[in-house]
Amino acid sequence: MLSVEPDLRFQPVRITAPKKLTADQITTYNQNGFVQPFDVFSDDEIKNIRAYIDGLIADMGPDGAYGINCYQARLAGLYDIATDPRILDHVEDIIGPDILCWASAVLSKKPQDPKAVPWHQDASFWALSPARTVTVWLAIDDADAANSAMRFIPGTHDKGALPVAETDGGANVFHKGTANAEAMGRPFTNTLRAGQISLHADMLVHGSRPNVSDRRRCGLTLRYCPPGVEITDTTWATGVEAILCRGDAGKWRAHPRPDNNDITQTSSPHVLGNN
Repeated sequence: MLSVEPDLRFQPVRITAPKKLTADQITTYNQNGFVQPFDVFSDDEIKNIRAYIDGLIADMGPDGAYGINCYQARLAGLYDIATDPRILDHVEDIIGPDILCWASAVLSKKPQDPKAVPWHQDASFWALSPARTVTVWLAIDDADAANSAMRFIPGTHDKGALPVAETDGGANVFHKGTANAEAMGRPFTNTLRAGQISLHADMLVHGSRPNVSDRRRCGLTLRYCPPGVEITDTTWATGVEAILCRGDAGKWRAHPRPDNNDITQTSSPHVLGNN
């Protein structure tokens, strides 16, 4: 393990023979820091996944909406979603053939949820170097502007760590966020149908508004990186349980598929931010 400041510079994707993404889509990712939408799960498949996620939320009780963090190595159902080859084919086109999933989170905004997620850069919260994580956002429900779909500020992924400022703690999930983010460009609403995914870079500025609609907005985030990424803080490392999705794990310890699928019989090793 390292004990140094992480390298948060963006490295453009240079995959020459992509499996799923077109050359134009890779260019879009390099320029904007995200690319979407991609059809992955059929209506029947996402219906089954939604029922599974709903069960996890119900079993977690009051913490269900934002408390299902980093169970990919502890719940077989989440492990199976994270290792689905249709998702991994998209991820491989961004980070290459060796793929680790080191974090996941169910992010469920109830109807009339008053909390906003302020603009922020994910990798600034993490102890990883270099910044090579790509986040897959799987829509469990339809997500649009009305029910608080995630929003991106295009082109903010290659600016390094941006200044932060205090936020209104009563109205926001985080007490700090990226300062003057909307001055950096017009936000893009990450509209997705249930079963679709988006992919975004770990330093892209993003956030979401309160859900003032009468519809829930639930998504599953999956964080993938290549094995060349290292953990820079040994304390933080104790909460990371990576699974090897494809290829070689390198120096990472990869956890096997769990036998357990009952969230009440385990706990989260780590708590990460919301979107």
